Amino acid sequence: MAEFDLLDTDEADAPGDEWEEVDVEDTEADKIARQRDREFDEFRKRIKDNERLKVEASVFDDATFAALYKLVQDGHIVAFGGPISTGKEANVYTALGPDDTEVAVKVYRINASDFTDMRGYLDGDPRFRGIGSDKKKVVLAWVRKEFANLSRARQAGVHVPRPIAVERNVLVMEYLGTEEGRAKRLSEVDLENPETAYEVVREYMRRLHGAGLVHGDLSEYNLIVHEDQIYVIDLGQAVTVHHPSAEEFLERDCENVAAFFRRQGYEASADDLKAFITGADDDADSA
Repeated sequence: MAEFDLLDTDEADAPGDEWEEVDVEDTEADKIARQRDREFDEFRKRIKDNERLKVEASVFDDATFAALYKLVQDGHIVAFGGPISTGKEANVYTALGPDDTEVAVKVYRINASDFTDMRGYLDGDPRFRGIGSDKKKVVLAWVRKEFANLSRARQAGVHVPRPIAVERNVLVMEYLGTEEGRAKRLSEVDLENPETAYEVVREYMRRLHGAGLVHGDLSEYNLIVHEDQIYVIDLGQAVTVHHPSAEEFLERDCENVAAFFRRQGYEASADDLKAFITGADDDADSA
């Protein structure tokens, strides 16, 4: 495996407004679903008849079809491929984007089974005040939050999938993979140099924290190796550093990451990792 590189941070001086509110009111897709026309009905039937998509009622309701329809109309999706992964909260599919680029389409279930867990990451986040217990608003907030977090992470110099578009409960982003399939998780590769990989991961965690974010569920299962670089994925649950559980989430991330690299033969310490991320070791050195 090649040596890992870090992204340029020239554009990370202003990582984003962490207090920016996210709009979770009805989108254009909701309007399309309410005012169905012949073209939309034909599109809906074509997708439902696509065997490769394995359409599930729990994922593809009329408003989700309308979201996909809107993304096609806007030129973000040209043609659909097959499923990459399925989960309790979302399914991910490949699709053809403009200029023959391959993109990933993440479709969240409105009736997500982990609805309560989602609320735990949204409650206390200043961007999502007033959502309440409306299940649809919680899921829509989660999707828009993932888009916003991906954008901020890239601006902070962290390798993440490039966010392309979001419509209702559908997120379009860069596809990490090849013709042979999706990129492998860190848990699935043989690390020739665990120390170098660890240094990159801890630097990403520090950059995220400097941009006001804590991943909240970081482990070897959402760190991806793509084209000899490490990418961070699944930022839907990432919270701002002002979230009441931010420190608890950060400590858990540090424990998970340090434990993985210890299993790879590198003596990583969760306490040292947290000190590096928060700058506590810098304070100690200057004392």
